[in-house]
Amino acid sequence: MEQQLGHPKRWRILGVLVFSLLAVVLDNTILNVALKTIADPEVGLGATQSQLEWAINAYTLVFAGLLFTFGVIGDRTGRRRMLMVGMVLFGLASLGSAYAQDPGQLIIARAFMGIGGAAIMPATLAIISNVFPPEERGKAIGVWAGGVGLAVAIGPITGGLLIEHFWWGSVFLINLPIVLISMVLISLIVPESRDPKPSKLDPVGVVMSIIGLVAITYGIIRGGELATIASAQVLVPTILGVAVLAAFVWYERRIDHPAFDVTYFRDPRFATAIGMVGIMFFAMMGAMFFLVFYLQIVLGFSPLQAGALMIPFAAAQLIFAPLSQQVARRFGGKLAGTVSMVIVACALASYALMDANTSILLIEIVFFLQGAAMANIMPPATTAIMEALPREKAGVGSAMSNTVRQVAGALGVALLGSVLSATYRDEIAPALTGLPEAVRHVAGESITGTLTAAQGLGAHGAALIEPAKLAFVDGMHVTALIAAAIALVGALVVVKWLPGKNAKISVPESRDHDKEPAVV
Repeated sequence: MEQQLGHPKRWRILGVLVFSLLAVVLDNTILNVALKTIADPEVGLGATQSQLEWAINAYTLVFAGLLFTFGVIGDRTGRRRMLMVGMVLFGLASLGSAYAQDPGQLIIARAFMGIGGAAIMPATLAIISNVFPPEERGKAIGVWAGGVGLAVAIGPITGGLLIEHFWWGSVFLINLPIVLISMVLISLIVPESRDPKPSKLDPVGVVMSIIGLVAITYGIIRGGELATIASAQVLVPTILGVAVLAAFVWYERRIDHPAFDVTYFRDPRFATAIGMVGIMFFAMMGAMFFLVFYLQIVLGFSPLQAGALMIPFAAAQLIFAPLSQQVARRFGGKLAGTVSMVIVACALASYALMDANTSILLIEIVFFLQGAAMANIMPPATTAIMEALPREKAGVGSAMSNTVRQVAGALGVALLGSVLSATYRDEIAPALTGLPEAVRHVAGESITGTLTAAQGLGAHGAALIEPAKLAFVDGMHVTALIAAAIALVGALVVVKWLPGKNAKISVPESRDHDKEPAVV
């Protein structure tokens, strides 16, 4: 019955799964709005810029590293069971994040949230694949993706409302009612399912990937803190991370049940499409990190107002994402992807022209154009991924795309955040020369550090506010141009290797030893 006609309650099941995923997606967009408040030593945790970067990256790196493994464990033990376990972990970790007493506790709690999210995401997709017949599966996944887009859209404004009326921990506590309601609905409506022949686990590959990514990310962030890449504190972890990831690639190519099958990257279409997704999220997450501080500190908007200002970005994605597949079919993935990447690059470059006097209308137009362009990048990339893989490997392509997206976003925050930190440190240094050594070090960490130090320095502190804003804007300009350059490289890669509209595609045969982890 389920194989041909689908589960009789499949659309209700889909609604429950979309609602269950709401907390996972909502939390990341809410957190962005709360960053400035968490950095405040009086009303927040006094987190430094590098600690804020880790609060974001602790989640994404753990999530990406465990995505495949939890998909396979769900196939073995039961997908509904894995979904319930993920919801419990995510809820408890959200509670821990809300009541964290220092930045270190917040980072650890966020890592546990990543574990919960990694259990939830593949389970929802696998259940959709199990309860929907093939002819309805694409539409169901489209609804699922639309739910993700809706969560992205309402996240900033929700975060702004919470920060405006409650303390910073409320951005994590909002997850608890969603988790509790989801668990009740899952237990009542969602059926259990398992893969009778599940894939083998690859714990060695998972551990190697997480160690390598964390080491590289630590090195990049530490480089931003020290404003140099020549220090052993930067070089040692970075080189170690590269070496571990190289060993990871070597190992994954030689086992028959890899956590991340790197052999697919031999196909230039697949590698280009995955790279397209990775480059977009690298640039986007890095840009979002500095935009939060630009809107709230340089322009002086409240968290609620800053969240509201992000609505055009989210609205453009909601408007154009449903139409993007038609655009890709009409003009071809190469043209649609190239034009979209160029528009994203131009939007990022435009931030290098913004300052404290930039018109809000202009900022809103840039946000809308960037959101519209990003909405037209995923369809041609997804199409290329599916065309490059055997049909039965659709789940593998989806999971690998999601993994690369998370890793690229984490590296974008780390690398572009480090550039912002190093540039700011250089620019603000002349204004801090008259301060005592201990105060000068803290004040030079970031714009929030400078403004916090300024509060206790009277008239001399007030004189630091304007130089701090100017130094931050200079750092934002440099960071934005680097992000734009990376996006342009992405456009060139798309032009070179992504198939055009009339390209003849041959679908490869599946390798005998490949076994699809049921993540879609």
